[in-house]
Amino acid sequence: MRILSTETEYGIIQEGNPRAQAQTLASNIVAAYAATLPVPPVRWDYAGEDPLNDLRGHRLPRAAAHPSQLTDAPRSHLPAPVPAPNLPPSGTGEAGAAALPALPRPSSAELSLATPTNCVTLAGARFYVDHAHPEYSAGEAASVRDAVLADRAGDVVAAQAMAALGDGTVLFKNNTDGKGAAYGAHENYQVSRATDLDDIIAVLLPFLVTRPILCGTGRLGRGQRSEQPGFQISQRADFIENDIGLETTFNRPIVNMRDEPHADASQWRRLHIINGDANLFDYSLFLRLGTTSLVLSLAEAGLPLSISGLALANPVAAAREISHDPTLTHRVELRNGKTATALEIQRQLREIVGAQLGPLTGEEAEIFALWGKVLDLLEFARPAAARYVEWVAKYQVLGALAARLGGDWQHPKLQALDLQWHDLRPSSSIVARLDAAGQVGRLFSAAEVRAAVERPVGTTRAAVRAAAVRSGRAFAASWTSVILDLPGDPYLRRLALPTAADGQIPPVLAQLTAQ
Repeated sequence: MRILSTETEYGIIQEGNPRAQAQTLASNIVAAYAATLPVPPVRWDYAGEDPLNDLRGHRLPRAAAHPSQLTDAPRSHLPAPVPAPNLPPSGTGEAGAAALPALPRPSSAELSLATPTNCVTLAGARFYVDHAHPEYSAGEAASVRDAVLADRAGDVVAAQAMAALGDGTVLFKNNTDGKGAAYGAHENYQVSRATDLDDIIAVLLPFLVTRPILCGTGRLGRGQRSEQPGFQISQRADFIENDIGLETTFNRPIVNMRDEPHADASQWRRLHIINGDANLFDYSLFLRLGTTSLVLSLAEAGLPLSISGLALANPVAAAREISHDPTLTHRVELRNGKTATALEIQRQLREIVGAQLGPLTGEEAEIFALWGKVLDLLEFARPAAARYVEWVAKYQVLGALAARLGGDWQHPKLQALDLQWHDLRPSSSIVARLDAAGQVGRLFSAAEVRAAVERPVGTTRAAVRAAAVRSGRAFAASWTSVILDLPGDPYLRRLALPTAADGQIPPVLAQLTAQ
């Protein structure tokens, strides 16, 4: 079992208002959704955020950090802990312990100060404004399937937020506006701290550079500002500028070095992957998360020497070259002087995973089989891959229109269709139409996705966070704790969220839901 999750920043516009400020639109959309919840608003607790710590063993000085890296700066005016009496016995059921760290209650003046627009959902997810985009950070999941379901719930939240606001604001699940701006679809994986960091980097570089052939979303235009006409496989490839690094909004790396585990740092890393595309297809996301988890298991088990034969001569250049070739025939240079296609590299990685980790069982076996099936379809029966691989389906739809337009890949109608693909309004979405026609493979029913909006999937600490929110007694929340406002207590109380490893989720969850 590996804990994992996704984060999606949505593109945003307001119809008929090209000069609308994205920050204002994003704030309004999040506030509109928060107003629909049947519980008091829950602030975000930034006390546990640590965005400048580097996996390579050092810390970026705060004075040297770009402002966009200071994601821990808003503190929501939460006070520091102070010595305080223990909870009275009557309050033990609220937190599952007789004593919780105490926090002084903020004054009315502190509460009146402006705070970042933020919403903690009934499922224990976070919907908030990040770099002028609404972002849905799904709750933690203990399986790839659960992580896919939690991600899809975020798209329903986005659609509900648009409907609640009702002012023509539109959200898109894409990663670039085609004019130079890019925004992320990030992934988080819990990885053993004992795993050699060099092994993680060595296997992830060739894997992540070639992974878009399995799970890219596809994009019209090449170059950060779509300077060249044509179609490419990945929305993010043109914005990757470094092999490894700490940044996420500039000088974007293939392997991100942020060391912010949100868990016991002596045992775990949280690997933060930032170069993936936002997916509307279940199977694309299932492959994106599942194959990455398998490759990380390979690194945890110890890499064979054969991995060195897949090292890329120039990973950044290779990422763009592969993305710009939807025929999948381009050969990238390897460090050993040989060349290989993305398909060949993915096949070799899969073979190594099977040899080192096999025999696989359960969900891992399902992912491994699908990995091989999709590689075969991409190589030998490309049209049939459209049911599973989003970029293939999008290329078919755009290609058909381009043919009717005389092969003009810069035609405004094609650009409009490219954007409409990602529109999260059910009445406008191209993907929704394909889905209704049975052309999109799905892992979940619409009812299951709607249920995941209001209830966490599985039993991780997201379930405890969600229970605290639904109880109406959560003052603030974070990935590692919840600050409770308990009746009759002169203090606020911080409840450290249990993890799957400590076995305390069921009893704490039972105590919270019993109140």
